Amino acid sequence: MTPNAAHQSPLTSDHRCPILPAPATRLRASAAALVVPLRRVHRDGIPKVSLDGITLSYKTNGGSQLLALDDINLKVKPGEFLCIVGPSGCGKSTLLHLIAGLQAPTSGRVLIDDKRVEGAGTDRILIFQELGLFPWLTVGKNVEFGMKMKGISRAERKEKTDYYLRLVHLGQFKDSYTHQLSGGMRQRVALARALASEPDVLLMDEPFAALDAQTRDLLHDELERIWSETGRTIIFVTHNVREAVRLGDRVALFTFRPGSVKREFPIDLPRPRQLEDVTVAKSAREILNDLRAEINKSLEEQYGHEAVR
Repeated sequence: MTPNAAHQSPLTSDHRCPILPAPATRLRASAAALVVPLRRVHRDGIPKVSLDGITLSYKTNGGSQLLALDDINLKVKPGEFLCIVGPSGCGKSTLLHLIAGLQAPTSGRVLIDDKRVEGAGTDRILIFQELGLFPWLTVGKNVEFGMKMKGISRAERKEKTDYYLRLVHLGQFKDSYTHQLSGGMRQRVALARALASEPDVLLMDEPFAALDAQTRDLLHDELERIWSETGRTIIFVTHNVREAVRLGDRVALFTFRPGSVKREFPIDLPRPRQLEDVTVAKSAREILNDLRAEINKSLEEQYGHEAVR
């Protein structure tokens, strides 16, 4: 693994992990048309997600201006798994909100397939750490909620709900309620609900942070499998550097506030990977060496120089 400068060479159309056929081929013939194939970029070299000069500032309660993000420039290939790491408060989650269209940058552009993002859209789905599942709905009704809001027919909703619940190995829990499930199972419900809307881009904000180690490891395997089968583009925010190396094709390291891309690390390790792999640990150590300086800056701001002696 060789670190690259934040401004890399122009994006090329090839990718180490090519987009695989959409999962619709796994459905029986009568239902195959109901699962929409992955939308693709037909022009060579056009990234799925482009962040061009993204800057975000806002007014604090004291009336001063705080620069949260500064000149973010990133390009994400179709089907790429990008992980973002950085110290607390560097704007990682905020950047996902900008890509999702939930918030507008102060300056700069967010582009999807070279088209400017003007607001939220079904081509991008953000999965929060809190999940946002509805406890009064069954697992199946949670998964089909977004489809129902889009006016999709009942028959099509049923077919897609059944398919995506099978994809995350929860088909037998369709009629259960979320309080009857474990934390890891609820995470899979949230993932199935996001996939059922068939977005091009999945935005994941520390989705596994609150889980125990065993459940997290299992969900790493599940997410990697689903990513390989569906070919979706994933942007994954995490504080766990080894998790980023375990999952990502590339890791973008952010500076402390104002957040900017300090360095990008291509992850050239073969898949599947495990957190315990020596190569994963070695690659994570390289990133941590750069991250430590940014963590020290955050500690200095909060506690003063004594905190980092």
